[in-house]
Amino acid sequence: MRRALKQRVGRRQLIALETELLAELRAIKHRVPHLAGGLVASVDGLLVAHDTHGTEPSGLAAMTAASLGLAQRLADSTGQGEFRESLVRGEHGYVATYAAGGSCVLTLLAHPDANVGRLHLEARRSAQRITALVNDALLPKDAREH
Repeated sequence: MRRALKQRVGRRQLIALETELLAELRAIKHRVPHLAGGLVASVDGLLVAHDTHGTEPSGLAAMTAASLGLAQRLADSTGQGEFRESLVRGEHGYVATYAAGGSCVLTLLAHPDANVGRLHLEARRSAQRITALVNDALLPKDAREH
């Protein structure tokens, strides 16, 4: 993903995209109480942007891709259609993953007292914004002007 972005967009545009993605991660952190952090990763496990503390983001991006592949197969083989989101509840909190277009995923870490309904609502909105940001960066410049 990062390589594809680097090949298709200039360095300044890539830096601008990362800045916008980081701003979106920070914004959702402010909108959802008890959210510990999050990241945007490519579907092949490469870290694109992160706002995580206490978690190694590159490893989490790789694990996100692995779990995404399994979740996609599970949804497909059970007739549930295209993957949209998954939620893992552990003893110490939640790991939620949301599709962000065809090339990225949004992964959020939340404390156990997080409001899961609010988490889903805000994360779905953020995933749509992330999709738009990434798609806009990948569109040729002349296509964006029309």
